[in-house]
Amino acid sequence: MVNWGIIGLGRIANDFASGFSDLKNAKLLGIASKTQKKLNEFKKKFNIEEKYCFSSYDDLIYCDDIDIIYIALPHNLHFQWIMKCLENNKKILTEKPATSSLEDIKKINEILNKKDIFFTEGFMYRYHPQTKKIISLINENEIGELISMESNFGFNIVEKRNIFGFKRIKFNKKSRLFDKSLAGGCILDLGCYPSSLSILIAKLKDPENLNVELKNSKVEIASTNVDIDSYTNLHFSNGFVSSIGCSFKKDLGKGTKIIGSKGSMLIYDSWHCSPMKIKLGNKEIFVDKFDFSNIFSFEINAISNSILNKKTGPDYPGISRQETETNIMILNNWLNVKN
Repeated sequence: MVNWGIIGLGRIANDFASGFSDLKNAKLLGIASKTQKKLNEFKKKFNIEEKYCFSSYDDLIYCDDIDIIYIALPHNLHFQWIMKCLENNKKILTEKPATSSLEDIKKINEILNKKDIFFTEGFMYRYHPQTKKIISLINENEIGELISMESNFGFNIVEKRNIFGFKRIKFNKKSRLFDKSLAGGCILDLGCYPSSLSILIAKLKDPENLNVELKNSKVEIASTNVDIDSYTNLHFSNGFVSSIGCSFKKDLGKGTKIIGSKGSMLIYDSWHCSPMKIKLGNKEIFVDKFDFSNIFSFEINAISNSILNKKTGPDYPGISRQETETNIMILNNWLNVKN
């Protein structure tokens, strides 16, 4: 049994914690929050013992009964608490993106190269049977040699119409999504998904030739200095091209289209896999019965098994440390584009 602890008790932590109910190899043992109300609510909802409810993140990290920490804090705090976990040899699952800067993830990887500590980034879709099915279909040559893909993640949370029908931008400036100091913006919050999937698919074409260049990037910046509508083309050195987009302004959906020399594959919901529906040419592949009902259960189960097997990273297709570094390089270059 792997005992888990969670730092930061926001919405994503609640969704994640619900994933433990189906598992036999993992238990949510401890939680930490600086907000007493959240601690009390989490404690009651998930039946956490009082002695494992901490108002200090450090105290949870120092707790010897906790095997792995899930860092569910705002993006700007990930690096600080990853480093604190590493200092105390604590295993880590961090929410995406692992860090907001390439420099920070390189520092983390330098330390991990010297320590046998489990570390990975929380892209839950990588563990779902849908992603494994996509990989299997590509490896079975169902669409032929990989050529390109298009992948998006976006929804409109800022653009509203007034009584005259004219569009205007309106958003909560206090939300972390629009706060530059909290590493807000749609690239870091949503764009990391299609970029990470692009890396996964590009590796199926040629895993040893993954240098990537960004071309034709477009980034719209809001008044709070965060991006709200962003697009780029990823040109991999193995010849694979991926066009990706993310938005807080447009309902881009969660779809992905992968094109090969023999045909194409359409994924309806790339990230939450609900429903699991893949269109291969004119044939639809639809599955709605799985081992787990919560998408996070697949992630927690797989990571817990890796830890029980004394591994320092997740089994494929969980995201590797090198893939995380490549992904953050893409995100940084995308964010820094000059329109």
